[in-house]
Amino acid sequence: MRAAFLLLAASAALLPPSSLSAQVAQPQVEVADNHSVLTVNGEGRAMREPDMAVFTAGVTTQGKTAAEALGQNSLAMERVIAELRRSGIAERDIQTSNLSISPIYRDPNQEAAVRAQGGQPYVPPSPEDQIPTIIGYSANNTVSVRQRRLGDYGKTIDTLASAGANQINGPDFQIDEPQPALDEARRDAVKDARRKAELYASAAGLRIVRVVSMAESGGYYGPQPMVRFRGEAAMASPPPVAPVQPGELEMTANVAVVYELAP
Repeated sequence: MRAAFLLLAASAALLPPSSLSAQVAQPQVEVADNHSVLTVNGEGRAMREPDMAVFTAGVTTQGKTAAEALGQNSLAMERVIAELRRSGIAERDIQTSNLSISPIYRDPNQEAAVRAQGGQPYVPPSPEDQIPTIIGYSANNTVSVRQRRLGDYGKTIDTLASAGANQINGPDFQIDEPQPALDEARRDAVKDARRKAELYASAAGLRIVRVVSMAESGGYYGPQPMVRFRGEAAMASPPPVAPVQPGELEMTANVAVVYELAP
């Protein structure tokens, strides 16, 4: 039987010639005469309880000089890392993610506004006052942490806040071994694509002959809740242990499948 070459994109026949030229690079499919192709997308999901939480903990300090800011920061960060170790976090699960020193510039507009709030007349800064002037330095040291005992996560966060951490972001719930769940989602994605293809083929009075091609188009975790502690509030006396609900993670896989259809 004579073979015909058909482009995968079903909408190609409706495109103007200038658009059709862009389709040349797409792969072609050889099908039998009077046969056609159908492209469908399948999606699969798998739900799992997370077994790990990833978060960041850091310290930001200020000083008149860069050395002073860094020195204070190093002392505070040593206490934070010591508390992480004491809480049972393994060395391999603590990794420095940021260490920086940056200048702090005088803000003449803010100074004028503060004076006005104190009852003094507001005097706009002169052009000379607008020249950037360094009045101090800020140092930041942040570590990324993997908490493998989820039941201890809230207690760990509270302990770090008491130890001097004033920047705590997280959690990002994860699965340590996600492949089994992803494979389950992939199988469901293929089944979903087949179900859709059979539906379309039946509605058109056709039947599925074979799978021409298959491509995975990505997968993802579900949205992650975030809990943040920043600034002086984190340095104050800690509140009761922070309640944290890990919930479930949704693992998603997507697949694009091209089928050959026949009458």
